[in-house]
Amino acid sequence: MKRKALNSLLLFVLAVSTLVTPCRIVFSADLSENTWTAKTSMPTARVGFGVAVVNGKIYVIGGTVGGADYHWLNTVEEYDPATDTWKTKAFMPTARAYFGVAVYQDKIYVIGGYAGWDESKSVSVVCAVNEVYDPATNTWETKTPMPTERKGACASVVGDKIYLIGGEPAQTSPYPPLNVTYANEVYDPATDSWSTKASIPQSAFSSSSAVVDGKIYVFSSEQNYPQIYDASTNTWSSGKSFPSALPLPNAGVAATAGTMAPKRIYVIGGQKKGSFDVVGSNYVYEPEQDVWSNGTDLPTARSGVEVAVVDDVLYAIGGVEYLMTQPAGSTQILQYIPFGYGTFPPKPEPEPFPTSLVIAASGVSVIVVGVALLVYFKKRKR
Repeated sequence: MKRKALNSLLLFVLAVSTLVTPCRIVFSADLSENTWTAKTSMPTARVGFGVAVVNGKIYVIGGTVGGADYHWLNTVEEYDPATDTWKTKAFMPTARAYFGVAVYQDKIYVIGGYAGWDESKSVSVVCAVNEVYDPATNTWETKTPMPTERKGACASVVGDKIYLIGGEPAQTSPYPPLNVTYANEVYDPATDSWSTKASIPQSAFSSSSAVVDGKIYVFSSEQNYPQIYDASTNTWSSGKSFPSALPLPNAGVAATAGTMAPKRIYVIGGQKKGSFDVVGSNYVYEPEQDVWSNGTDLPTARSGVEVAVVDDVLYAIGGVEYLMTQPAGSTQILQYIPFGYGTFPPKPEPEPFPTSLVIAASGVSVIVVGVALLVYFKKRKR
């Protein structure tokens, strides 16, 4: 009987001791990182479209179709990465291409753009239209137009404002007026009003942007480095040049958010400045260190590719493989798993147990052992 009691006591003490024994969780890397996978093609071939992400779904909006049947589109198609399927949604009120697109409070703002060609004046027709799409109701609403008509502006959300930077006006010459290409106009959705902020230092057209930690990184056809806007101070700075010796007009730009992969900016595809050579490069920028590296190239080189990010996975959509012979654009969509996917944010080694619980468990152990010994010695005395 005595031995059985002692054995029970020993087992109990061992069980309590496991509560305060340190444990280590090991997280393995996703072996598929830095790879591309083809997905179901989008239904409508086009170029100059915009992409936006709301609640895990990608919306492909507007654009233009070239060739003999050249026209502007108001088509909206929704892609669900979870099921790899497409759906058609409510048409945008104003058919157009090369506009700024941004998401704020789960609504998609489509601003400005290229809306046609005026044969009588031989100029492109650009607009300042500001239309908002609500995926929850599948409806559109018209808001106050931006002050400066333009196409190709970058739209970025920082805080509760939308920043429209750079772009091009209607033009007849190869070089647009400088005031437009330097523009930085800010839209406040809460008041449906516009204001002007510090102009971008170097002209920005055929450009794209991404936001990391409240700063806007603009990549233009004129520079091979990011121009960085700090909305909190209304000031500009420059980042390090990327590996390409030349700027890459019409590259796709997007950033991972640091939820499933480290915060990085990806500059994908485009064309060599001053030529019709299309590239498939995948340059990776780390804003904190201001350094560049190379990711796996696109399987097919493309200019004008648009990049959307869902849960830190990148989707490169559309683009043109041959600038002179493919005016309609590609319908291909490729999924890219970024560097460090699934291992970020870093998981700290868990504490063995909170100190208060360790102390409490130790106290309980002492009391139980003391009571058990007292009972044992009383029985022995009897």
